[in-house]
Amino acid sequence: MLWVKSLHIIFMVTWFAGLFYLPRLFVYHAMSDDLPSIERFKVMERKLYYGIMTPGAALTIIFGMWLWLGYGISGSWMHTKLFLVAVLVAYHYYCGRLLTNFKLDQNLHSHIYYRWFNEIPVVILIAVVILVVVKP
Repeated sequence: MLWVKSLHIIFMVTWFAGLFYLPRLFVYHAMSDDLPSIERFKVMERKLYYGIMTPGAALTIIFGMWLWLGYGISGSWMHTKLFLVAVLVAYHYYCGRLLTNFKLDQNLHSHIYYRWFNEIPVVILIAVVILVVVKP
């Protein structure tokens, strides 16, 4: 079980690195007005989303499901954690939609929007860590 738990944590950290960094790239992309910068951000965003975030999310969920179903990890805190993971999956998907808008040069939001948007996974991470460690 410790190997599965370790892999779950490793891929969760990978996923969150992307969840923290992609919206920050969106901030800088929304502020850019020169073509070389815009094209550079498009490449960085695509590689981060498809090369790091999405595999990290998938593997986090796979190893988390293994822990939950395979080892019977449960408790009332788990329901809240699963809900927050579902919110993160929706956030991840929405990041992909925003990435597509940037790719098509159809961004609809200001850099200020992305600065606030970037805080959502921080709040969720704090809540999930407290749930898993304290198990209220």
